[in-house]
Amino acid sequence: MSKRKPASFTPYFTQEDAGRVRAAFLSTGAAEGYASVSDLIEKAVLKEVRRLQRKHNGGKPFDPAPPGALRTGRRSLDEEKHRTE
Repeated sequence: MSKRKPASFTPYFTQEDAGRVRAAFLSTGAAEGYASVSDLIEKAVLKEVRRLQRKHNGGKPFDPAPPGALRTGRRSLDEEKHRTE
């Protein structure tokens, strides 16, 4: 986990994916050096953010977006329908 005070940020997973995340942590977390499932999720997400920065932002970090910049709540039915297309 980051050494600085963590910001509140909650990812949502399907029941199946959440189970796989928990299983991955329980099976490999200690061997891979993850202190918690949050540590695993944080490192995985930041790895993807670095990939996106390289691909879409000339390798430079994105400017931080402030709290409240993202829409809150669940996806609409239409968004869920198009999510897997």
